[in-house]
Amino acid sequence: MHFSVIIPIYNRPDEIIELLESLTLQSAQSVFEVIIIEDGSNMSCKDVIEPYFNQIDLHYYTQDNTGPGPARNHGAKKAKGDYLIFFDSDCIIPSNYFNHVLEHLDIQPLDCFGGPDEAHPFFTPIQKAISYSMTSPITTGGIRGGGKKMDKFYPRSFNLGIKKGVFEALNGFSDMRFGEDLDLSMRTMKSNYSVGLIKEANVYHKRRTHFRAFFKQVFNSGIARIDLSMLHAGTLKPVHLLPSLFTIAYPILLILGLFFSKWFLALFMLFPLVIFLDALKRTKSFYVSLLSTWASLIQLIGYGTGFISAFWVRIIKRKGAFHSFAKSFYD
Repeated sequence: MHFSVIIPIYNRPDEIIELLESLTLQSAQSVFEVIIIEDGSNMSCKDVIEPYFNQIDLHYYTQDNTGPGPARNHGAKKAKGDYLIFFDSDCIIPSNYFNHVLEHLDIQPLDCFGGPDEAHPFFTPIQKAISYSMTSPITTGGIRGGGKKMDKFYPRSFNLGIKKGVFEALNGFSDMRFGEDLDLSMRTMKSNYSVGLIKEANVYHKRRTHFRAFFKQVFNSGIARIDLSMLHAGTLKPVHLLPSLFTIAYPILLILGLFFSKWFLALFMLFPLVIFLDALKRTKSFYVSLLSTWASLIQLIGYGTGFISAFWVRIIKRKGAFHSFAKSFYD
């Protein structure tokens, strides 16, 4: 069994070094090739990846900027592996990743699989806080594969493997600007291919380095959820509505607390307190826990406002595709 690792990159030459370095440390070195697709970057990574051509089976291609979905499709056309594995350029791969994948597929073959993400001990406090908010069941992040089951598991493009033949049969990633990975996972399931979680095949995902970029990301995710519900009937679940309900109800609690009863103010403070205590238990860091309360608020409100905005434009006003941060493919 052979894998083709496909990585789209845009203006992140320093970031790709950490990813490639982690791939050189894989205990199963002979089972994969690495394909980098430079997606119209202004800052090319070609020079910084030069030393790695002698360390791993590395291939480098360029294209005009089209976004990560088409860049991944470009890489898939160049791939020679039985399986395609997609990583984001801001990931670090544990050294036993491919061993876990091989062991799982040997026991339980899958047409498409994914794994969870988590924070590396050396990540910055903000990166750890964002990782907490994106993986905690309290913020609905557990549905991504790392925690409490609240919805079906859909592999995401930061850590997604799929048989090359299945990928080609499904025509790869669509031209959706956001949510293209969930769209692929949903189409895979609808076509009755086997899809599953390999819980041991985790990656360390750096995600965003500041909260403004994180807000853009989750806002666009909220928009994508409406787009996906229109493409795939029945995939919108109650759990996906929770951030929108939180976005509406949380400010109301503050107003009621300030002008009517302090009991409402106590309820307003309950959420950050629960987040802080849970984050403190998980991260063992007072500072990261404080940042986690802010990251969690950004995640829920950002996703909720994106969801509400797209619902208003696409469902109520019946207009076409809606994008707020349309050029923020990677930011």
